[in-house]
Parts: sequence; C-alpha cells; structure tokens
Amino acid sequence: MEWPFVLLLIFISLMFLMITGMPIAFCFLLINIVGMYVFFGGTAGIEQLISSMYSTLNTFVLLPAPLFILMGEVLFHSGIAPILIKALDKFMGRLPGRLALLAVASGALFSTLTGTSLASTAMLGSTLTPTMVEKGYKKPMSLGPILGSGGLALMIPPSALAVLLGAIGEISIGKILIAIIIPGIIMAVTYSVYIITRCWLDPSIAPAYEVASIPLYEKLSIALKHILPVGVVIFLVIGIVFLGIATPSEAAATGALGSFVLAFGYRAMNWDILKKSIIGTLSITGMVLLIIAGATAFSQILAYSGASAGIVKFATELPLPPIIILFLMQIILFFLGAFMEPVSIMMVSLPIFVPVIMSLHFDTVWFAVIFLLNIEMATTSPPFGLCLFVMKGVAPIDTTIVDIYKAALPFLGLDLITMALIFIFPELALWLPGLMS
Repeated sequence: MEWPFVLLLIFISLMFLMITGMPIAFCFLLINIVGMYVFFGGTAGIEQLISSMYSTLNTFVLLPAPLFILMGEVLFHSGIAPILIKALDKFMGRLPGRLALLAVASGALFSTLTGTSLASTAMLGSTLTPTMVEKGYKKPMSLGPILGSGGLALMIPPSALAVLLGAIGEISIGKILIAIIIPGIIMAVTYSVYIITRCWLDPSIAPAYEVASIPLYEKLSIALKHILPVGVVIFLVIGIVFLGIATPSEAAATGALGSFVLAFGYRAMNWDILKKSIIGTLSITGMVLLIIAGATAFSQILAYSGASAGIVKFATELPLPPIIILFLMQIILFFLGAFMEPVSIMMVSLPIFVPVIMSLHFDTVWFAVIFLLNIEMATTSPPFGLCLFVMKGVAPIDTTIVDIYKAALPFLGLDLITMALIFIFPELALWLPGLMS
C-alpha cells in the first residue's frame, strides 16, 4: 500500500473519530490498535503496541509533567491569584490602560505558576474583568489583554505543553523551557507597548481614574511579602535548570514543593484544597501520559507504513528553500489551530514535522519555540480557540462571542510579529539555551 494512501486513510479515520466527540487520546489509541494489528501482523502488533506504550511511559524524562501540573493545581485552588493581582496593582501607577497592563503583568507572573493558558485566562478574566467594566473600559481593552496574557502561560516556563512537546518530539525539555523565556518576554513587552499606545491615542477605550499614591516603604513591604516569595518559586523552577544545578524533573519537584510552601505561607491550604489539587493532577496527568503513549505509537505506525520516510523525501525534494517549507508548516499549524485544540494539533503534526525538520537541518529547539508560539496563537484563534470560550464563560453577560473575536485579533497580530522576529533572529530563542551550564 502506497504511503500517501495510508496517510490519507489514517487522517480521515482520525477526523471521523474526533467528530464523534471521542477524547483525542482515545481516538489515537483506537487508530494505533488497528494500525498495529494491520502493519505488524495481527496479535504481534498488539503486543508491540503494549510494549511500546510501557517503554514510552517508563522514563524519568516525563516526571516534570505531573509535577508542573500539581504545582499549577495547588496555586489555582488555593486562590493565591487575587492576592498577587492586588500586590501588582500597587506598582502600576498612573499609566494609560493601567488595568490592561496589570492583566499583562499578572499573566506573565501566573505563567510561571500555572503553566496552562486556560487556567490563566480563567483567573485573570474572573478577577480583572469586573473591575475593568466598573471603570468604564471598553471590550477591546477589557477582553483582549486578558486573552493575550493568558496565552503567555504556554510561552513562559514552566509550560505543560512545552513538556508535552519535548516528550512527543523527543526534543530536550530543559532547553525548550529555557528557550521560550525571551520570546515570552517579547510578547509581554509588545502587548504593553500596544496597550499604552492605543490608550494614549484613544483615552476613551480605557478611561483614567484616580489612583491613590503608594509610599515607597509600603511598596517595598508588598514586594517582600508577596512578590519575593513568588520569585523564589520561579527560581526553584527556572533558575536551577538554567544554572545546571538540577534537571527539569528535579526542578519540577522543587517547584511543586515551593507551591505547597507558598500556599501554606498564605494560609490558603486545607484538606479540601489538597484533595482537589491531587484529584485534578491525577486526572490531567493520566490523560497527558495516555496522549504521549498514543503519539509515540502513532509515530511508529507512520514509520513502519513508510509514510514518515515518504513525507521526508517529498519535503526535501521540493524545489523550495528549506525556510519556505518551514513557513508553510506554520501556515498549516495556524489553520489547524482555528479548528482543533493544541494537544490534538501536536499529536497530528509532530510525528510528521519533526523528521522533516531534522532532515532539513533546522535546530529542533528553535523549531519547538516557533511551534509552541503557533500553538499559543491557536488557543485564541477564531472560531474555536479554547481560551475564547473560557473568556466567554467569565466575561460580563452582555459580551458576545463576536466581541471576544474582535478583541483577540490585535493580540494575534502581535504574536505574528514575535514569530517573525524569531524567524529572522533565531538567537532570540537559542541564546539562553546556549548559556546553560
């Protein structure tokens, strides 16, 4: 059977299963069972599938995933977010669009604590949107910054999807986590510049209001009490990996421990919160590990059927420069992002794209950063970006989905600018990993 026909058959089957509403992990599991049975010769293929799934999951490299998830669950359920937002609010001064800027600052900070854009969007939306509406902010400036800032959770470590990307694509997780730091900062800076500029040109979109002056000693007290402890947790996750003190797995463990200490320090931890955090972690981790096992077996089916080799040969023989091929990949990902959620896109595309990237001699860490940024854009891409619907759930009752679409578009444009900068200047992604001890 020719590889194009095999590939077409697999993807038609996948799309059909997804349309039925079956969870993505189970869609791939069913495809893998049938594929292994057909291509590996009956029951021997099923035995190979079981062995492959066991060997994939029985590895120390995957340990950061459940620990990062636990870290985010503890901080989410303990309700530390409002405390940190109030602390950051004291440092905003009288800047134009100060609440929108507060959303960006809070989003960047929560990105280091939650690792998931959905949780970050939900926290920022439920906490800041009512205040923005009360102060007279119009929808583009009350919804857009929260949508953009929620996506920062994928681009500032620890990012759960970055761990998943590294595991599925067999790319260094530690290097990916460090490589996304500068792109994430660039995104936050471009958001801030856009907000200040737009509010300066059109003050009615975010009306100014009286802000009490905060003495310097009070700011220092707030920083020591609320900002510094979070900075310590961030260092326990990012700093010790960068300095070579710990592996990503060990850093995830210290970060999870730090989140418990932080929750206890704020007196926000009790038995009910602990139970919710552990149950949430087990539920999400089980699905993540099943996804990783399914994606690995899916890669084996593509390899054994000849589809992987055929795709690599086809891509390398195209009469196009390699950079154009990479650019076309991003267009495909962006199109998929308008209709599929990020994990589905990863499972479908990574087993195909990574062999092509390696054959074209691109740096896989650089590709991972661009891929992750594209996935981040997918969460806020109309019509089906997941963060759009999370925002609809926490926005004021008179907010329509069209309002949310319009608010998201400028921030998608800013993300495209960041992606273009990473394309033109790869060192923006590769400089920090090159300094790692």
